[in-house]
Amino acid sequence: MRSRVFLYDFYGELLTEHQKQVYEDVVLNDMSLSEIAQEFGISRQGVHDLIKRCDKILRGYEEKLHLVERFLRSRERIARICELTDHYQGNVEAAMDEIRSISHEMLEEIISMAFDSLSEKLQNVFKNLRSKGKLTEDDVKAALKEVKMALLEADVNFKVVKQFTKSVQERAIGQDVMNGLNPGQMVIKIVNEEMIKLMGSETTEIAFRPGKELTVIMMVGLQGAGKTTTTAKIAGKLKSKGKKSLLVACDVYRPAAIEQLKINGEKQGVEVFSMGDKNKPADIAKAAVEHAKKNDFNVVIIDTAGRLHIDEDMMAELIEIKEATDVFQTILVVDAMTGQDAVNVAGTFDEKIGIDGVVITKLDGDTRGGAALSIRAVTGKPILYAGMGEKLSDLEQFYPERMASRILGMGDVLSMIEKAQENIDEEQAKKLEQKMRKNEFDFEMYLDSMSQMKKMGGLSSVMGMMPGMGIGGGKMPDIDTDEAEKGMARTEAIIYSMTPEERRNPKLLNPSRKARIARGAGVDVSEVNRLVKQFEQTKKFMKQMPGMMGGKKGRRGGGGLGGLFKGLPF
Repeated sequence: MRSRVFLYDFYGELLTEHQKQVYEDVVLNDMSLSEIAQEFGISRQGVHDLIKRCDKILRGYEEKLHLVERFLRSRERIARICELTDHYQGNVEAAMDEIRSISHEMLEEIISMAFDSLSEKLQNVFKNLRSKGKLTEDDVKAALKEVKMALLEADVNFKVVKQFTKSVQERAIGQDVMNGLNPGQMVIKIVNEEMIKLMGSETTEIAFRPGKELTVIMMVGLQGAGKTTTTAKIAGKLKSKGKKSLLVACDVYRPAAIEQLKINGEKQGVEVFSMGDKNKPADIAKAAVEHAKKNDFNVVIIDTAGRLHIDEDMMAELIEIKEATDVFQTILVVDAMTGQDAVNVAGTFDEKIGIDGVVITKLDGDTRGGAALSIRAVTGKPILYAGMGEKLSDLEQFYPERMASRILGMGDVLSMIEKAQENIDEEQAKKLEQKMRKNEFDFEMYLDSMSQMKKMGGLSSVMGMMPGMGIGGGKMPDIDTDEAEKGMARTEAIIYSMTPEERRNPKLLNPSRKARIARGAGVDVSEVNRLVKQFEQTKKFMKQMPGMMGGKKGRRGGGGLGGLFKGLPF
């Protein structure tokens, strides 16, 4: 009976309403088959068969996903850690070794759960669909079963998964699709469209009061979600759109929170209003609004305190701030890495204080993507921005169609182009292109190329926007992005160990100079030799391919994107 309870807790939402009602009576209400039969007006044998069928369904999900098994194993490990810390007797070092061992096991399990990305799993399903010339109804159902499992493993909400696969199946099993010229591609198109619909279809901007009226925005969220950094990022975005924003430091509890906001505000060129940590947050916010009105600010963005978990004190404080400042927009910041918890947090915040939109952070590290797919469907609130990295520039407008494209491994070339336009110096790119065309390639250009890449969020960020890569910085068959990033860092160290003259004229690099450079960069001389060899090969390649920057078209838009990748040492 106990195992049934756990199975129902984890997978019950995937049963039909009728199945849930009957199964709950058995598992939760401890009713007999006869009592249930009488309640629903069916035979005792009918109840027995239904329960048996439900057991089979729930066990099938557990065999695939192992959520109950993982939960029970984690609970045992946590209980053991508590035992070691609360009732410790004996050798300190031995106890710490056991705690470290248990923690390592739990971490390894978490990593293994997240390793295979949603994008990769879906691409495998689609590959199988494309390989079939003609689809049967069974083919579609089998593919959707795999899609369902991939979504559940990605921590997408149970109800969302159920409705999503139902909608896709209803559209996919039709004459137009089944008898079409390319039915596999048609099914993929339907999955893409339904996924876009799931995330809101249209892009939503932060709303502002009309004309010159002051707009007050309150940022809320749990501790660790990246709320303070996101607050500064949004201020920077609004500044680029001509808004004069005032950041308000109302997190008076977390050490260094005020200082963090001041530093980030300074980096964005945005003023920060602070009254220290001795005043009530509502009083600080009220004073900030008065300051903003007197000094012609358009927007006030209030950074509030987070908590490790939702509590009544926090909610009461947020309500007090809202009432004191006439907040126009309440924006919730959630951590994508927390998966389903992020969805639950969004639902609770909306219920308690009301939210107008959501920012999802750490989407660059979310190999599962469950939060992005669930939040809009569960809460009805739009996703405004997606945090794709730690840098202040790594905040992207949330486009449902582009996010769906990333999740499905189709890339996001439009975002990549926009990112390039925002972060790449056009004049510098033109100069880089001209030097390449003249075959005046040197190590200074290596540094420039790597600088351009960093401005766009690094190699993994760019790869995540390329077709076949998917969300979470998927993998190219021949490129390990983490290793490539490390390789780029070593290359940078080697080049910086060269003199300016050596960078401009690599022919000067004799064995003694290479040995000196290796010592300066902290690498083996073989790495310096390998870099020089790569350099010579790249230079030779460029001589043979003068149109590598995109030919005539590459002259537009600062030389195109090709120059960012050609010749980079990875």
